[in-house]
Amino acid sequence: MRRVVVLVLDSAGVGELPDAARYGDEGSSTLPHVAAAVGGLRLPNLEALGLGRIVPIAGVTPLPAPEGAFGRLAEQSAGKDSTTGHWELMGLILPRPFPTYPAGFPPDVIRAFEQAIGRPALGNVPASGTVIIEHLGAEHLHTGSPIVYTSADSVFQIAAHEEIVPVEQLYDWCRAARRLLVGEHGVSRVIARPFIGTPGRFQRTDRRRDFSLDPTGPTVLDALSGAGIPVYAIGKIGDLFAERGIATTTHTHNDRDGLARTAEAARRVDRGFIFANVVDLDTVYGHRNDVEGYARQLERIDVALGEVLAAAGPETLFIITADHGNDPTTPSTDHSREYVPVLARGPGIRAGTDLGVRRTFADVGATVAAALGIDWRGPGTSFLEGVPR
Repeated sequence: MRRVVVLVLDSAGVGELPDAARYGDEGSSTLPHVAAAVGGLRLPNLEALGLGRIVPIAGVTPLPAPEGAFGRLAEQSAGKDSTTGHWELMGLILPRPFPTYPAGFPPDVIRAFEQAIGRPALGNVPASGTVIIEHLGAEHLHTGSPIVYTSADSVFQIAAHEEIVPVEQLYDWCRAARRLLVGEHGVSRVIARPFIGTPGRFQRTDRRRDFSLDPTGPTVLDALSGAGIPVYAIGKIGDLFAERGIATTTHTHNDRDGLARTAEAARRVDRGFIFANVVDLDTVYGHRNDVEGYARQLERIDVALGEVLAAAGPETLFIITADHGNDPTTPSTDHSREYVPVLARGPGIRAGTDLGVRRTFADVGATVAAALGIDWRGPGTSFLEGVPR
């Protein structure tokens, strides 16, 4: 094959993993619970590919003869964050989770960050991003001090008003934090969270940037790049892999933009791997426990998916999956430890095939490598028919 597309629907989990209780996520099931809560979902494109055959989802028919292959992926890595999930999708399995900071970062870490940027920081607590900018935004406007916060994920987040701290300066502060946060404090991501507005009316902008650790081992992206096969990253993919193994990165404003860019790439790219992530399900709705918003966004994604599938055409291997769950029907506002769906269509895929429960997310990367003729010796097993692992 000459072209493969993998689309990650960020947080679209399909049921708790066997070890979910260890993460406080027992009972989580993102897509089924959202569908039940709103009285059913209308997702004709995902339904046609076989989504209803993976797990029962209200409103989604389990078609007897779907157009694609379907199954579930189990996560082998420790953790439930976006970096861990995406790295495993591309064949890098982590034996230990990234560090988290439920009581905030240690004083020595904050002091080192403050010295690096030349001013004090506000916050240093686990918090919702929208809540903490309302709580500390006025003080930030007065002092110019950045707002530092974390969550249940392994993240060091820095919020600043775009009129007080230019976005490029905020990115520089994030790079400074990234250089400091290594070793025992090697969080998976440092995240820039710019916002605008006035007290009581603050609003985060779409100029968020994620500064990830370099992958700690080889990935399928490295293998593709080494073989001269270009990787086109769309959304936050480039950030999550620290741009390693990636030929070009296209940052996006929202899911609508991301899906349009994916369709455009599918029309334009003759040979290579298009790796896209759409994040609004997670950041805009999942983390805010907005069940109705999550449902409607799923339906908007499904509508836009029609154009993406048409652009890819039957000659492209097209895979849809996720990186973790984020069940907005639970009290938690954090990611959830869940199986993720896998739907596939194109050469080497027999329509209606039940792929079953795959042992690792890395089966996606192994399938990409096999489709593009790369000898991948890392984790994962290809699910292409008639193509060697």
